[in-house]
Amino acid sequence: MRERKGNKSWHLRISDCVLMMLVVAILLWSSPAVAAIDYKDALSKSLLYFEAQRSGHLPYNQRVTWRGHSGLTDGLQQGVDLVGGYYDAGDHVKFGLPMAFTVTMLSWGVIEYGGDIAAAGEYQHALEAIKWGTDYFVKAHTEPYVLWAEVGDGDTDHYCWQRPEDMTTSRQAYKIDKQNPGSDLAGETAAAMAAASIVFKKSNPHYSHLLLHHAQQLFEFADKYRGKYDSSIDAVKSYYASVSGYKDELLWAALWLHRATGREDYLDYAVDKAESFGGVGWEITEFSWDVKFAGVQILASKLLLKGEHSEKHRHILEQYQTKAEYYLCACLGKNNGSNVDRSPGGMLYIRQWNNMQYVSSAAFLLATYSDYLADARQELQCPDGPVQPNELLDLAKAQVDYILGSNPMGLSYLVGYGPKYPVNVHHRGASIVSHKVNNGFIGCTQGYDDWFGRQGPNPNVVVGAIVGGPNCRDKFRDERWNFMQTEACTYNTAPMVSLFAKFHQLTSKHIQNLPAQISSS
Repeated sequence: MRERKGNKSWHLRISDCVLMMLVVAILLWSSPAVAAIDYKDALSKSLLYFEAQRSGHLPYNQRVTWRGHSGLTDGLQQGVDLVGGYYDAGDHVKFGLPMAFTVTMLSWGVIEYGGDIAAAGEYQHALEAIKWGTDYFVKAHTEPYVLWAEVGDGDTDHYCWQRPEDMTTSRQAYKIDKQNPGSDLAGETAAAMAAASIVFKKSNPHYSHLLLHHAQQLFEFADKYRGKYDSSIDAVKSYYASVSGYKDELLWAALWLHRATGREDYLDYAVDKAESFGGVGWEITEFSWDVKFAGVQILASKLLLKGEHSEKHRHILEQYQTKAEYYLCACLGKNNGSNVDRSPGGMLYIRQWNNMQYVSSAAFLLATYSDYLADARQELQCPDGPVQPNELLDLAKAQVDYILGSNPMGLSYLVGYGPKYPVNVHHRGASIVSHKVNNGFIGCTQGYDDWFGRQGPNPNVVVGAIVGGPNCRDKFRDERWNFMQTEACTYNTAPMVSLFAKFHQLTSKHIQNLPAQISSS
């Protein structure tokens, strides 16, 4: 029993303070979310990656200094200005479909968690990452029914191992138009520009209006002249073939345009075509640059959960929600056996090649839907039982933490983050000494001879890249040739930007509340 008189009381109060400090220290030490994982650092690094992937004339405030200007004549032989945009991965082709999906996901993240990004001091960098893509899309959409789809040729590009600043490969540009349609590409680009228009609505209303104008034209193009873009452009088939077709992108674009404009005709479109386009028919367990159905279903469910719909739409929106819940329950492992596989270390596993793209996109949908449910004070109904919103958030966090090093390899798959991360990333620019260190020209085969097979870490660290990641047994081989695991893509990192910000904020609030929690106990 505590003594309550004389000097002993003072000494015991000191002891209480010491005890409280020890308890806080133990809690901090025992919580990997607080001690071992720095989400703010991960957020800052993730945004640097998009600067490493820039094509075109780099700005004065470029922070990734080992990169230089590249692709400065893109579109010249076709008589259009296609300078800018992003390289999708470790090569130098500008593929329109994954680039647009990257921008859609960056924009969606800012829409949902812009306050968290701003609180971490990275809001402006997030806007810059989005605008680098949308500026390019404005250029690429040269006429109402013309969209330039690709710059560069994957086959010739892959024969070379060069820095982007030294490129000697073909910069042939490919387009879709009325005679050669590409509803999937036009639809995804419309979605990206509509989502980005929401992001810029307050800070840059003129630019927001410009993006929305292009988005509406592109959606009309996509819907009026229907077809798969890989049927119109042979060059893309071996790299970004549209396996899911274009109907998911049309639904996706319609819902983003509805969110950007509030116009009911866009929602009518998504409701009227829900069945014929597969929106309420397909039960999907992946969400990616190709397959948008799960994203469509989550967006439609939001309208239902938040009451942002008229009664005539309710029945179809409920069907959308049923399919969204199939995806989420499958990720949670509560879908009556029809579940997404997991590695022994807990990583969601879809397929061998670049599995991290599916992990990051799933984490985003889980976290976002968790918020929608929590706001509506509802729970997720899975075949194996009801699920509370925090359980979805816990799984999202587990996937984020896995990426950041809480995995059997003890390896961060976010390059540049933590004490141990991949150093042989399959990335041409990172694997060859910077032109600022050696400005001598490095030829097509010389890069292979002198740099691709070179032992030792890449001379440049492509900070913020999320590599393809480990196999189904959590095994990862950090070798430059192992492109299935060590190549990174923009759409791997894009969904993570906002999640790093969200978990940074949640962690910060948790730390701030610890003293109050301890004193009350």
